[in-house]
This record gives sequence, C-alpha cells and structure tokens, in this order.
Amino acid sequence: MERRRISAPGVKAVVVSCDMVTAFGRSSDVCWENILGGRSAISRIARFRTKAFVSDYSAALDTLRYHGQESMVMQMLRSLFEQSEGSVPRDAKLILATTKGEVDLLEQAILEGRGDVSESRPSVLLGKVASLAGVDDAGMVISAACASSSAAVAKAAATIRCGHADCVLVVACDSVTEFVFSGFSSLMALDKNAAMPFDKNRSGLSLGDAAAYALIMSEARAKKEDREIIGEIAGWGLSDDANHMTGPSRDSQGMILALQRALKSASAEATDIGFISAHGTGTVYNDAMEIRAFEAVFGELKVPVYSIKGAVGHTMGAAGLIEMIIAFRALKERTVPSTVNLQEPDGDFREWVSVRQCNVNAGQSALLTNAGFSGINAALVLAGGA
Repeated sequence: MERRRISAPGVKAVVVSCDMVTAFGRSSDVCWENILGGRSAISRIARFRTKAFVSDYSAALDTLRYHGQESMVMQMLRSLFEQSEGSVPRDAKLILATTKGEVDLLEQAILEGRGDVSESRPSVLLGKVASLAGVDDAGMVISAACASSSAAVAKAAATIRCGHADCVLVVACDSVTEFVFSGFSSLMALDKNAAMPFDKNRSGLSLGDAAAYALIMSEARAKKEDREIIGEIAGWGLSDDANHMTGPSRDSQGMILALQRALKSASAEATDIGFISAHGTGTVYNDAMEIRAFEAVFGELKVPVYSIKGAVGHTMGAAGLIEMIIAFRALKERTVPSTVNLQEPDGDFREWVSVRQCNVNAGQSALLTNAGFSGINAALVLAGGA
C-alpha cells in the first residue's frame, strides 16, 4: 500500500520542544549553565564496586536508584515527561534511540534472580516510552551504538521532509550500569579520572547517565499549532567505515563521507557552518579521527570545535540528542562553549578547539558529529530558530 503523503517534498523539519536529564540534573538550562561555567559532572561513582576496573569515574546522576523497582532510564524519562505533559500530540510518530536501554533489569535477572530477562528487551522499553509520552504509535527502536540518537534525528527529519509524517517524537536514553562500565573498562577506553577531550594528556572517555527528547514537526504544522520553533534539522549524513568492531578508521573516510552528505542534504557550504559540536570522546583515536575529517572538509576555515563530554560524560545512545539540544542553545545565544576539562590542546587540535568561549555569527549553522562502534558515523546540520 502506498504511504499517505502529509506534506510537500522539501518541507522543513523543525524542533518545537526538547528537554533532557543529565548528571547535572533535569533541564537543558541546568546543563547549559554548567557547561558555560566550565563545570564537570564527572566524579567517583558509588553505584557499584569499581575495584576490578581501570577507572572509578563517571557522570552518574546520584538521585537514581540502581536495581530498584524501575530501571534507571525509566526513572529519568519519567521525570522528563512529567514536566512535558500535554505537549506531545497523540498522533506523533515515535523513535526510541538507545544502546543498552534497561540493561540494569538484565543485570538483576541474571545476577540476583529477580525478574525476567525478556523484560530488558528494547521492544519492551519502547512500549513503556509510548505509554509515558502518551502517543498512539507503536514506534521503532534505532540502536546504532553511540550514534543512535543522531541517526534517530536524521530518520525523523527525513520522514518529515519526505512527507510521510508531520510530527515525530525522538526519545533517547542510556545509563551507567556495571555491565556497561565493565565493557568499556575491558577495552581500556576509560580515563582514570575525568575525560579531557582534545587534550594532549587525554587517555579515555567517561561514561554518563542521560535521557532526552525532541519533538520534531513540519514547519507548516508547527506554525499552524503556533509552536515555538527552536531550530531546524537542515541536513544529515550517515556512513559506516567498517574499519573495526570498536576502533575508528585512521583515515577518517567514513566521517568525511558523513560530513559531506550532511552538507549536501542541507544545501550548505562549509562557510555556512559557524561551529562544530564534535563527538569528542577524549579517546586518543576518536579525537584524532574527527580532526582529520574536519581538516579534509573545512581546510583552512578552522571552524570552532567543542565537545561537551568532559562535562556530562559520554552518554552513549543519548549523546547526539543531548548535544543537539546544547547546539541549538549555542545558536540562540550565539555563543560557542569551551570544552570542559580541556587544558592544553594536542598538536594540530589547537587550531580548532579552544579553552575559551567564542561567538558565532548570526545566520550561521551548526554541525554535529557522532561516531560509534562498528564504524558508524553520523552528522547533522542544524539551523537556528526564528
């Protein structure tokens, strides 16, 4: 059966509502203010024993109950949607982005014999999120490693631009559990203290709790419902370099392709980009891979680059959505944040990243990048609201 076309091809996909929970607490305002203040939510984790691991640091939300009646991601999501009650239309399409979802329920079932392992499936979480958000759509799950939510935003925007929907709710979430922490520890990917993206002394990432949502509409529907337009998802690009199960490609070709596709999708030139919100995990190879990609695409432009992972940690499947919300705030305030925990940029990085805030010109757009295990790369071009 042919799908019903709701709006004309080429329609703008705009964000009309969004919010987040991070280790700083609930609300994007709290997160933005802490990032601008140069503060980090990364500290020693007390949620589980870390003696066997290479680090005992993460950006954990200390109000979450671990191995309680409800998973940690549901605790975060419940606090989000309690504050947004009534703002999400029932006919919104739903996309859930996550890497591990309710993996703490799986831990309970296996380690403590409490509950059923099947309750930890992402499809079960999807049903819970649909009920919590109050939407009728059965929804879909996108699990593309740490590019999950940026890929979900791209899917939502493409669905709207192609006229297959005029309202999509993107929800993203992940939490720091012992299972997840042990996996990154076994890869020797964790910084022993707090992550230092792009710093010459960087040695790994710090994991973080987070949940977020963004309500994306066609511009026509947003105006019809008199919604505030926060910004536009102007373009997107995805690729997979198929280099290694966990390691990024050394030649950056996958990320370069994602960047080029995003700019083409947005009908944008490199000169239209005012700043880049990088994946910037703080691992040696990821940061170098990204800078090489930026050099290949932007050349001598030296577009300002920052990462928020020194502040909120690496929030895995939620990273792209958290970073998108912060990037829209940066466009609104015309302020490019500095990279928290960055002290001395490594090598050529110093031509791109800075320990100080800088300004962005009115009318310029933002570029957001994410990369994940299996070699997946994602890029979004974001334009500010009216």
